[in-house]
Amino acid sequence: MSILKIYTDGACSGNQNEENLGGWGAILEFGENIKELHGGEPNTTNNRMELTAVIEAFKALKRDGLKVQVFTDSSYVANCFRESWHVTWRKNGWKNAKKEPVENRELWEDLLSLVEKNSVIFYRVKGHVNLDSPGTNLEAHYAKFREMNGAGFTYDDFLYITKMNNRADALANEGIDEIRSGNGEAVRDEVN
Repeated sequence: MSILKIYTDGACSGNQNEENLGGWGAILEFGENIKELHGGEPNTTNNRMELTAVIEAFKALKRDGLKVQVFTDSSYVANCFRESWHVTWRKNGWKNAKKEPVENRELWEDLLSLVEKNSVIFYRVKGHVNLDSPGTNLEAHYAKFREMNGAGFTYDDFLYITKMNNRADALANEGIDEIRSGNGEAVRDEVN
């Protein structure tokens, strides 16, 4: 069975301000087929955009029952699945470890309903790694990547995943730019 790979990122310009602009980007890769998605919204948070990127990627799927790998630089998203936070949240009536309501519950519920229709593994990626800078210690980043995700990834896998994460970040920033210019509809581009 082929594996669908999803690379996502969210961004928020002015994240802690009352008025801000958020964007999200996602890339779906299935064999040689690549689909890019992005969009944005005003007055949001970075975490909401990180969640939205993954949600929109799963909403773009035409069928369920897929084997999926999600690569995200959001520890918020990755750790929810890797550490099964969602199981505890549900058991505790959508309260977190501090007995407070889980933030972004509606987005988590949307995402969980989509993820549960597939076989999904979440992987954590370091965001904003400049692959072209001689000052970037790629070996150290690769070691950290393997520490977070296991030894099943080659150095070339790491470089490619990082490149795709950087592209997802660029798409998220396009979403912000489109909101800023007043054209904030989600965009879905197919690239081969």
